[in-house]
Amino acid sequence: MDTPLCYRLSPSGLSLFIRVTPNAGRDSIEGVEARDDGAAVLRVRVSAVPNKGKANAAVIVLIARALGVPRSAIAVTSGETARFKTLAVAGDGAGLAEALETLIALLPGARGPQA
Repeated sequence: MDTPLCYRLSPSGLSLFIRVTPNAGRDSIEGVEARDDGAAVLRVRVSAVPNKGKANAAVIVLIARALGVPRSAIAVTSGETARFKTLAVAGDGAGLAEALETLIALLPGARGPQA
């Protein structure tokens, strides 16, 4: 696969790179977006406001449901107050990556990373 991935496998699971749009009309996973620096991020929208961790909590719930893992398996490791975040997802890295790839492929208009 020559398109950049929005995740990286780690010894404890995987690191997921996301771009969050808070205060959106709905909670949804929009797809993969290629950034100018060549990296890729998973675009996520949440209706929660970015106040006192509410948007981060909503992102964790959304990703946990999408990947079929408990909320306690996900932690924000960087970007706590930024739009671009890194999430650590604990578990079987290969299984999580497969679930994520399947999720991305099933998104409406999935064409891989978009510029």
